[in-house]
Amino acid sequence: MYIEQAYSKKYDFIKYLPIPILFFLLILLNFVAILLLDIDTEALMKQQIEQSSENAVFLQSVAPLAFFLVMLLVWVKFVNKQSIKSLTTARKKVDWGRIFFSFGLWSLITVATTLLAYFSEPQNFEFNFQPVPFAILFVMAIVLIPMQTSFEEYLFRGYLMQGLGIATRSRLFPLVFTSLMFGLMHIANPEVGKMGYLLLLYYVGTGFFLGITTLMDDGMELSLGFHAANNLIGCLLVTQDYSALQTPSILKDISEPSAGYDILLPVVIIYPILLFIFAKKYKWTNWKEKLTGKIVLPKQDVTIDAIGHE
Repeated sequence: MYIEQAYSKKYDFIKYLPIPILFFLLILLNFVAILLLDIDTEALMKQQIEQSSENAVFLQSVAPLAFFLVMLLVWVKFVNKQSIKSLTTARKKVDWGRIFFSFGLWSLITVATTLLAYFSEPQNFEFNFQPVPFAILFVMAIVLIPMQTSFEEYLFRGYLMQGLGIATRSRLFPLVFTSLMFGLMHIANPEVGKMGYLLLLYYVGTGFFLGITTLMDDGMELSLGFHAANNLIGCLLVTQDYSALQTPSILKDISEPSAGYDILLPVVIIYPILLFIFAKKYKWTNWKEKLTGKIVLPKQDVTIDAIGHE
């Protein structure tokens, strides 16, 4: 099973703490600074873009998370002594077909819904296409966005899901915890500052969707594909003045943002439909056990306590 395979004699929960603590500490410091200094994140980003360019600000925003991905994978390999394959999937090898299926499906849905919004309310959009900046963005995005989204998936649906699952002997606790933390990770985003904290429910809901997908499928492949499509197609297709990733995209959304209960539409309708599609295609069964069952570890010649010390 996906969580159990991370356990070995060398398992020590303390080793799982440094990178998540460092990452969340940086997010917390950023959020506290915004509150204490009363920073207008939208105005700040606009100023940064005027001083450089959208692509330069995009690079500054995404590159650190790409670096965090490399750091996390190196840590897993040499400190946790765990293979990257076992962090990714319980299958004998990574199923790239699953990644591309999820990526393609969500890309299609994203393009379709964006075109529907554009043609139904064209006054809410501007044609923003600029060939040279877009070409530069495209090259950067296809390299950095999958690294950015993979870091978030490997941290939440991989590293923390497995580490907390083994430490607590539970599937439900890491599902709930990582989903909540995934939502809170976005608390300093300009979108949240513009639209309000209700938007965090969307991020938490997305965390639950990706966590359920990972546990039911015994691997991260579907989540990796979905998340990469969501951010990559999004940043290439449409941007807003208040978004965390402002880019020289094809379209620009100029409508006045509002965070009503309609933001939960993906969570309560679209995500369940995706789960149904995945479940049918990959023949998911035994939902209760996979989502809420106890973790049963293989017997070793050593024992570990509640937090994983030998």
